[in-house]
Amino acid sequence: QVQLVESGGGLVQAGGSLRLSCTASGRTSSSSAVGWFRRAPGKEREFVASITWGGDSTYYADSVKGRFTISRDNAKNTVYLQMNSLKPEDTAVYYCAAPLVKTIVVGPTRWGQGTQVTVSS
Repeated sequence: QVQLVESGGGLVQAGGSLRLSCTASGRTSSSSAVGWFRRAPGKEREFVASITWGGDSTYYADSVKGRFTISRDNAKNTVYLQMNSLKPEDTAVYYCAAPLVKTIVVGPTRWGQGTQVTVSS
């Protein structure tokens, strides 16, 4: 099983930037993906972005395309989510998740503890 630890959340003004990190320990498969989901108050969890461990495939929700960038450092088993041009509607708890099948949560998917991102207007 994989364990995930997130960091990097915080409070930022609209238009600002934050970078989230997710470090994985345990077995990871090069054919699987790791990604980020978020849950805003009163809303359901939604997919944000994901990346495959072994390849260069990335996937983004339409709401974050062009503003967020997901990347990985396999040597550190760490995935990053660079968030630029943040909007108040990006306010949510962000969760790292792995393994994924592209953007899809599957049976073995594990979750990090979550990190709060708050964007003030």
